[in-house]
Amino acid sequence: MAEASLTHLNERGEAHIVDIGDKASTKRRAVAQARVIAQPATITAIMGGSLKKGDALAVARIAGIMAAKKTAELIPLCHPIPLTKVSVDISAENDTAIRIEATAETTGQTGVEMEALVAASTAALTLYDMAKAIDRAMVVTDICLLEKSGGKSGDFTRAP
Repeated sequence: MAEASLTHLNERGEAHIVDIGDKASTKRRAVAQARVIAQPATITAIMGGSLKKGDALAVARIAGIMAAKKTAELIPLCHPIPLTKVSVDISAENDTAIRIEATAETTGQTGVEMEALVAASTAALTLYDMAKAIDRAMVVTDICLLEKSGGKSGDFTRAP
């Protein structure tokens, strides 16, 4: 694999926002995940909607979507992106893990990897917040990009 350059550093090593003005607009898509590891009773409460704070799944989905839309405000060198789609899917992976999968799409000059990652991690943190009264030992883990398509760098799919 050829050595990649860090695009957010200029020739003097200073942080800067990447100039995307000359890049072609293409359809771009990214999928990211996060997991929440918790006690079986916590997973049951979250998935069953029996938390005192309300429907954790609905709140986490909305939080993930809202976070994706605010990525450029949270990550200093990200461009604001007109998102055409954001979805957040939440499922119980087993009796001790919940998996969040976030998808972000746009047609534009830069990718949506960060938007998908911010959506997945924010949804996971929201589940933590909703259930922390019953399980402060929960762990948010496995935040990663699963796949991306579009743009000059081509497609990426994480190996299983």
